[in-house]
Amino acid sequence: MTKVICIGVHVLDVHVATVDSIPEGSSGALVDTIRMSPAGTAGGTAVVLSKLGAEVASIAAVGDDPIGATLLGLLQANGVDTARVVTKGGVQTSASVLPINGNGDRPAWHCIGANGSLTLDDIDLDAVRAADHVHVGGPEFLGDAAVAVLEAARSAGVTTSVDMLAPGEPMWLDAIAACLPLVDLFLPNDEQLLGLTATTTLEDGAQALLDRGVGCVAVTAGARGAYVATADQTAWVPAFEIEVVDTTGCGDSFSAGFLLGRALGRDLLASATLGCATAAQVAQNLSTDAGSYDLASVDEFATATPTR
Repeated sequence: MTKVICIGVHVLDVHVATVDSIPEGSSGALVDTIRMSPAGTAGGTAVVLSKLGAEVASIAAVGDDPIGATLLGLLQANGVDTARVVTKGGVQTSASVLPINGNGDRPAWHCIGANGSLTLDDIDLDAVRAADHVHVGGPEFLGDAAVAVLEAARSAGVTTSVDMLAPGEPMWLDAIAACLPLVDLFLPNDEQLLGLTATTTLEDGAQALLDRGVGCVAVTAGARGAYVATADQTAWVPAFEIEVVDTTGCGDSFSAGFLLGRALGRDLLASATLGCATAAQVAQNLSTDAGSYDLASVDEFATATPTR
């Protein structure tokens, strides 16, 4: 079983569906569903990896509050080891409220909370060295600790991946510049990639990251699918033809499928296909942890389902 450590941004998402408009003043409106799920560039990826059959542990910070207790409970219910999650006093657990509209889009209100308080002292580097793969979600929140984590992983022959939470602005790429040569897989979305690299095409954006030392770039592009690039190979992989319910967590689920495919020794295209197929499982349901699937069923889905 592949052992993965997910370090960094863990969030409790509150989903409200279906929301066509925000009530004015102090008025109210009825909705179909309100539910909570574990999420974040590390937490959401951890949950989906666990559903796919990996052995997953989270390293993160939560507040000493009901939101933190709920987030930990949901991670544990999805098979994620939370023994290395630290509780911080005086700060709330990171959370988002997501009003889901009729086409699956989801604007958000977000509180950074405890994600901004995780330090290197909170991170078990021995666990990092003992993993098969280390995924860092939100390295921009970790600063020098992100570099230390990636260096520890690389020193032990552990493969690495990174996904950012920050919006696409060059300043954020500069903030993690020291991480880039230590990253095997960089996993942005299309808007992030173009903004981070100040380019106009995903091909040019990916090349800009490769030029700065990243081993592989796999960028999600919504209904267009994903674009993947290494120094030796580039390709577009189409998304699957599905009825979208909620796009929350699709990027994190692609990351889970893609990095697991690579960890299992699958080639670039097969791994990206697994990523897109995993994202399709999440998009057909409400929230990152919804739906019942495993690696075998996702592979079967990828074989049987047409692409766009």
